[in-house]
Amino acid sequence: MSTFTFETTPRVICEVDGALRLGSLCRELGAERVLLVSDPGLQRAGLLEAPMQALRDAGVSVTLYSDVQADPPEASVLDAVAAGRNCQAQAVIGLGGGSSLDTAKLVALLCGHEQALPDIYGINLAKGPRLPLIQVPTTAGTGSEVTAVAIVTTPSHEKKGVVSPLLYPDIALLDARLTVGLPAAVSAMTGVDAMVHAIEAYTSKHKKNVLSDGLALQALRLLGGNLDRVLAEPGDLQARSDMLLGSMLAGMAFANAPVAAVHALAYPLGGHFHVPHGLSNALVLVPVLNFNRSVAQPLYAELAATVLPGQRFDTPVLACEAFIAFMTALVARMPFAQRLAEVGVTPADLDRLSDDAMKVERLLINNPRPVTRADARAIYASVL
Repeated sequence: MSTFTFETTPRVICEVDGALRLGSLCRELGAERVLLVSDPGLQRAGLLEAPMQALRDAGVSVTLYSDVQADPPEASVLDAVAAGRNCQAQAVIGLGGGSSLDTAKLVALLCGHEQALPDIYGINLAKGPRLPLIQVPTTAGTGSEVTAVAIVTTPSHEKKGVVSPLLYPDIALLDARLTVGLPAAVSAMTGVDAMVHAIEAYTSKHKKNVLSDGLALQALRLLGGNLDRVLAEPGDLQARSDMLLGSMLAGMAFANAPVAAVHALAYPLGGHFHVPHGLSNALVLVPVLNFNRSVAQPLYAELAATVLPGQRFDTPVLACEAFIAFMTALVARMPFAQRLAEVGVTPADLDRLSDDAMKVERLLINNPRPVTRADARAIYASVL
């Protein structure tokens, strides 16, 4: 008999132009003053104007914090918290990619209950209450709108996480219209990121369960079936909506069946070389799949049926090989860097990367196959 716990965001709204409902949603949460957390790119693209006007039209006072940095450093998070306190925000809206959503989580938490950010790195160390929180993703990748984790880059360039059920937002709002203008490379990176979430949740050594499995499979079906489509037809709202939905389902899966070695090896690339998180995952995905195949073969075989519907395989071994070949070809045709050297990594960096990857024990323990420092170094070296 299965024994497990499953948690997720209590309310999900999936609707094209749903961001225009933000004013009424804030009113429902009892908020008349809100902080909108986003990034400079979205502000320059003009994507914040309509949601902000919708808030004003509903009589909600909105203050914009648009200085979120990628892989948010502590200082950036604390600046956003100060903005929330200065405007006496009664609710927080995160609108953007994973960095904006993670920052918004921490703003809602730290404005709701004052505590030192470094003191709450880890699992269930945060204290509530937090401010009401709405998350509006503009990339189909991180799934942060349905996870209880916020990742911060420390002054020593380590990626550390605040992990607490308090970080689940009140509402996740999926509006495909907001993803239409994404550059192809961003759509590709975030799409592969979401696929990694589904794969690692499905193969996680700990907490894998029937609900996370079902969500991971459906996520992988939606993501694998639409990623090429959104790159070829960026304005296809149905494909964009399916990608957002797939990303969210993958987020629900890995929030309950946690990710593993791909993410553990990706984090040092972001911390030291400022490689976007989705690209960091993509760079090490295939070598980790190959590393895991001896142990994860039956599970990879099951995933083959999802990404290659209608194909029959005579043995699980052949199905596993087909799945890895599918992911290898998918990553190879994406419009982003394919080797570590292309993002500035040199042979002299491999030891530092390997040392830092081994510090991400909370994720490495979830990998189907144990990873040693030598293994990590070999994986990095294979894609240098």
